[in-house]
Amino acid sequence: MNNRREFLKTAGLATVAVAMGQNVMAAGTKSAAEKSTGKSLTLSKKKISVDDQWDVIVVGGGPGGCTAAISAAREGAKTLLIEAMGQLGGMGTSGMVPAWCPFSDKEKIIYRGLAEKIFTESKKGVPHERANKLDWVSINPEHLMSVYDKFVTESGAKVLFFSRLASVEMSANDTVDALIVANKAGLTAFKAKVYIDATGDGDLAAWAGASFKRGDENGVVQSSTMCFSFADVDSYNYINGPNLHTGNKNSPVFDAVKSGKYPLIDTHFCNNLIGPDVVQFNAGHLVNVDSTDPWALSQGMITGRQIAAQYLAAMQEVQPRTFGGSFLVKTGSLLGVRDSRRIEGDYIFTTEDWVQRRTFEDEIGRNNYYIDVHKANGHDKEAHYGHYKKGESHGIPYRCLTPKGLKNVLTAGRCISTDEDTFGSLRVMPPCLVTGEAAGMAAVHATKQSKNDVHKIDVQLLRKRLKEEGQYFL
Repeated sequence: MNNRREFLKTAGLATVAVAMGQNVMAAGTKSAAEKSTGKSLTLSKKKISVDDQWDVIVVGGGPGGCTAAISAAREGAKTLLIEAMGQLGGMGTSGMVPAWCPFSDKEKIIYRGLAEKIFTESKKGVPHERANKLDWVSINPEHLMSVYDKFVTESGAKVLFFSRLASVEMSANDTVDALIVANKAGLTAFKAKVYIDATGDGDLAAWAGASFKRGDENGVVQSSTMCFSFADVDSYNYINGPNLHTGNKNSPVFDAVKSGKYPLIDTHFCNNLIGPDVVQFNAGHLVNVDSTDPWALSQGMITGRQIAAQYLAAMQEVQPRTFGGSFLVKTGSLLGVRDSRRIEGDYIFTTEDWVQRRTFEDEIGRNNYYIDVHKANGHDKEAHYGHYKKGESHGIPYRCLTPKGLKNVLTAGRCISTDEDTFGSLRVMPPCLVTGEAAGMAAVHATKQSKNDVHKIDVQLLRKRLKEEGQYFL
């Protein structure tokens, strides 16, 4: 089990801590940079400004962070959403994932509440898709950015872009006192009553001392992907030619890989027409990228762009009628990270829970996505666990959002509490939207009911309010 002590051995936060006059790093430990160079620098102590006007602060503006901020603001909390990029939406916008994972259980939509509202508005950006389509609907990333902007700002939540979490200050071992944020204003301390970690990597909770796991027993994580788009595609040939998806055994991508001319590509080749003559791809793999290591992320971005270029050259060779005049118009501003820290909650959602289609007394939503693991044995796992049948789903317990040992912190989105395999099911955008809405609402209830303790709220009242806002669970 990874924990705060282990994390602090490798975290590069010593300089921020010294600037704040706080001893964050454990005695005798060194930052990763200090280990690699053998050198360190002590900064002079200085005061930084404090912004303490907030009830709820959400860090991370992906799907889970957006619905958390909307939900908290809707419940009457003064809410701040802090985002490192210049746009909201995370993987669906900055990361350029080309399609929503399924929203239905093949009978009905099951990700409801704010998830359904955002999904419905998102579909207006892809008018070529059937109006009643619920599964694998294409995403127009620019349109989806505006959808998130509208929902978040109209809720009353405030957004702070280009701002990155740099450190977490504790008032007690179980209580976050302030977040240190770095942006063009320098360092600022932001204070709230309750904090929501929607960073994807679980940075806030991990830096506050929460226990977590990452990857398998050897720490190996699922592969990442750099998404990208081609413009000037011949749409007629794209639609009427061979299906490019890996699910088609005759997809031209297999010929491209077999040729050996494009050593960086593989047969993972999801693709969607997102607009006139523009095709967006979720394709290729970057193996075992540690998204908590800035050097690994940097190399991943560089290699990811090289992969995208090779896919273009490959498609121009094997499908010249479709892609002969195409060009690479955009690569993701975020790497498509599938796997990182899983913050240990009061409950860890397990593979057995998934297999049994389990229902929980404290569930705050439903999920039916398959166990989608992007590793060498991923297809074996998918075949072993299978897919849910029509009408089947499982509950998502509230206790997966409450980090053990932290009083005033909730998680939402990709970093909630699961085991390794079921992480492959719950990490995708529809359930992230659902867990975000629940976390935002629960944060406000904690400020009113339990002196900011997220573990002691009235969960049945939370469920009642979520149902009033349209969420679906049993």
